[in-house]
Amino acid sequence: MSKLFGTDGVRGTANIYPMTAEMALRIGAAVGRYFSREGSGVHRVVIGKDTRLSGYMFENALTAGLTSTGMNVLLLGPVPTPAVGLLTRSMRADLGVMISASHNPADDNGIKFFGPDGFKLSDRVEAEIEALVAEGVAPTSAATIGRAKRIDDGRFRYVERVKSSFPRQMRLDGLKVVIDCANGAAHRVAPETLWELGAEVIPVGVSPDGLNINRDCGSTHPRAAAETVVAHGADVGICLDGDADRVILLDENGRVGDGDQFMALMAARWAEEERLAGKALVATVMSNLGLEHFLESRGLRLERTAVGDRYVVERMRAEGYNLGGEQSGHIVMSDYATTGDGLMAGLQFLAEMVRSGRPSSELLHQFDPVPQLLKNVRFASGQVPLEDAQVQAAIRQAEADLASGGRLLIRKSGTEPLVRVMAEHEDAALMERAVNDVCAAVDAAVAAP
Repeated sequence: MSKLFGTDGVRGTANIYPMTAEMALRIGAAVGRYFSREGSGVHRVVIGKDTRLSGYMFENALTAGLTSTGMNVLLLGPVPTPAVGLLTRSMRADLGVMISASHNPADDNGIKFFGPDGFKLSDRVEAEIEALVAEGVAPTSAATIGRAKRIDDGRFRYVERVKSSFPRQMRLDGLKVVIDCANGAAHRVAPETLWELGAEVIPVGVSPDGLNINRDCGSTHPRAAAETVVAHGADVGICLDGDADRVILLDENGRVGDGDQFMALMAARWAEEERLAGKALVATVMSNLGLEHFLESRGLRLERTAVGDRYVVERMRAEGYNLGGEQSGHIVMSDYATTGDGLMAGLQFLAEMVRSGRPSSELLHQFDPVPQLLKNVRFASGQVPLEDAQVQAAIRQAEADLASGGRLLIRKSGTEPLVRVMAEHEDAALMERAVNDVCAAVDAAVAAP
């Protein structure tokens, strides 16, 4: 059996290995056994999902596997990923499960896990669960099979928690906000939260049909929201992804502000208030060099990790930092949440707009980014193009070309069969040539018989 867990849980195309109902059943049994083996008494797990059609299938398969090991299952229905982290801890569950492929197309799906503390599982725990999946798990006795129950108020609990992160005496009266929910998990909670705080809400992507999640909307496709911002004269746009754990912001002109600009804003603000723990921001290797220079100019540090909000959180917990995230829009504020929360991050931005009286266009331009280019090369299952001698030679040459004032980053995607080639350099032409040369070498390796 090939490796199950990637950058963020198990992910793939629905009804194709590993994302089959049979595998979900086995994973449910394995993770149920892992989290119920310590101690006796009642063991419970909360399960949330986004709006994909295949979510019904995986919800039922996981429930069967979990209850077969004696776990009691609490079904939340469609809720954001951060709601599962929150409710796992607040409902004293042994485990939290989110069924979602995040920003991926509707045909994909995934399974993410949270421990009893509300944080995502470590690589070590995932490896142990994967071993249990391979070995197989003996079911519990007939008398101790678990029960399943629908929880109707999960999203309301989450809304109240998100609102509690917003300054208590502040309201959003007078602000016109476009909220794009990607036809995903936040299609109810996000507009409700903004309306309850006083904003004039213009919703986009709030009509899920099981097949349209992330389709031409959301954080990876912000054009529709940008056009809506301009058409309605809105003050700001907030674009979430399918499971609402990431956010991309739009200014009043419809221009995109990515996670790096938002993190720069929050880091500077929190540093002024002496609430930025360790005077450091945690981000991944994908964050722009301009962010690093911005922080250094203010006596702050950028701590870089591998790609994946899980690794950002692990560094934050290990070193005691309270702000981190990814350029793609995962924003982690550990004073409020255990994982990335797009809606909560959007509220923090709105609070800064109200507090400062400045337009979103000013707040979303904290620094001039160093020119950056990212290209992806797709490869077939079983191929290992990065081990090709010509690819390695092209990488060495590109690294040498960019060594002065720039950098090159090559990595395999943790969620798709892609090689990602990213470079930064003040000389945009040099940067583009380096990326294209590496991509051409990878393409040739992929095409070779």
